[in-house]
Formats: sequence, C-alpha cells, structure tokens
Amino acid sequence: MSTPAPSAPYCESLTTYKRRQTITAQIGDLTMGSSAPIRVQSMTTTNTMDTEATIEQSIRMIDVGCELVRITAPSIREAKNLEHIRNGLRSRGYSTPLVADIHFTPNAAEIAARLVEKVRINPGNYVDKKQFNIIEYTDAQYAEELERIRDRFVPLVKICKEHGTAMRIGTNHGSLSDRIMSRYGDSPHGMVESALEFLRIADDEGFDNIVLSMKSSNPIVMIHAYRLLVATLNEQKMKPYPLHLGVTEAGDGEDGRVKSALGIGTLLQDGLGDTVRVSLTEEPEAEIPVARALIRRYAQ
Repeated sequence: MSTPAPSAPYCESLTTYKRRQTITAQIGDLTMGSSAPIRVQSMTTTNTMDTEATIEQSIRMIDVGCELVRITAPSIREAKNLEHIRNGLRSRGYSTPLVADIHFTPNAAEIAARLVEKVRINPGNYVDKKQFNIIEYTDAQYAEELERIRDRFVPLVKICKEHGTAMRIGTNHGSLSDRIMSRYGDSPHGMVESALEFLRIADDEGFDNIVLSMKSSNPIVMIHAYRLLVATLNEQKMKPYPLHLGVTEAGDGEDGRVKSALGIGTLLQDGLGDTVRVSLTEEPEAEIPVARALIRRYAQ
C-alpha cells in the first residue's frame, strides 16, 4: 500500500533554514515550541517501583542537561508511584518536568495526569490492540471504533485540561493498530492518521497543550512520517503543534549516533522539531550530549 507524498509544504524552504512556527506547549514551568529553544529529553531505564534508583538516575540525567525526564508507567501501580518520585526530586531541589510514558493502560494515564507535568500516549495501543479479528473494516465499523476511542480518551483529555497537564500523542511505527493497518497499511500514512484520530478528539474538547511525534527505528520512514504529518496539518488547517523528534531504539556506540543524526538531523534542517531524544541502548545520561550536539547549530 503506497503512502501519498506531502501535498502541502512541510517546510518554508528546501534550501534555507527557517524553523517552523508552532503554538506553545506548557509543561510545568517549561515552554516548548518555536518560541522556545529546542528542548532535550531522555527516559529512565530503572524499575519505576524502585523510587530511589529512579530518582538517582533522573538526577544524573538532569545534571548533564536533560530538560524533561520520561518515566514508564505501564500499570496503575507505577503511575501512583510517580508521586513519590516527583516528591523526591523536588525535595532535592530538582524541578525538571516529568513525563509519564503510557501504552496499554488508560487508567494509569488518568492517574499520572494528576501527578506529573506531561503524559505520553501511544495511539496504536492506548485503546486498540493488535488482535486482527477483523481484517477489513467497513466504514460503519471504522466509525464505531472511533466512537469507542473517543469514549475512552475524552476522560484523559478532561483531566489534562483540569490539571494543566501537557500531552504527547506519540505514534510508533511498530505498534500501529489492526484498524489503522487494515485501512492505511504499515506506512507513514497510517502513522499520521493514527495520531490525527486522537488529535481531532482533543481539538473537539478544546485541548491543545499537545506535542506530536512519529517515531520509527527506520530513519527514512520516520522522516517521511514527520514531513507528511506537518503537510497534513497544514492542508487540513489544523494548529501547528510542536514536534518531538526521535529514532526508536537507535542502538549504541557509533551506529546509534549516526542513525539518530540521520533521522533527527534531517528534520532539524527542515526546520522541524521542538524537542529531541536520542534513543541509545546505553545509560540515559549518555544520550544528552549527543542530543545537545545535534541541536547546537539551531540554538536561538
């Protein structure tokens, strides 16, 4: 199944650098978007239930320049423990915003949204599962699924609005739902539509404190998806949301750095990207200098 080429511009110039203008996302005291510097973030690798280890690793990341710390919260138990991690960091004088990484558990997201500054959801598995019980969705079945998503997603949106919590709608190429796969294929087009389904619901609810991402372990797919996303937002006259850039599981050593530079660097040169994470299979604090090197030439 082919992916359409962007029909609207995804950058202002193919030869001259100019940063894409976006709305501003507010993540605690941190602003994100074209009015702010490009932000650097990373993710803890500790067990979230090990409060002290997660705090210590977060501090190591922050001390070398990490501006947002993402922590996985796969269940309600971990989501609740984010409060202890956040309090521990604050008691030691660290005010860096925390991001709860949520995949399969909406209930965990709803708890986390009350405790930390930002939640990240993956639209491919937040409500959907890869069951492939239906191979071909009719328009009626597809519409019914979208209503099911709306019913499950709106409570989180309302909590985020109430608590001033930001959200990242982060599509992963490797976890597209069976519904998206059936209609758009395993493609950048499917990645974009997966995010837009959730984005339209948030827009209907008047919530726009949102960052978008289109991550893949294949830099070529990732580049195409981000460009198509921006072009689609422009074409459909949607708000210019800030973008989080990253190549999923880039690896380690020189290979991981080159792979990340290829994907992230290409998009930065397009003028796209408001925050970056270099996903190395190393200690998370090792990611920060690489990300800083990538964004240095674009410092405001």
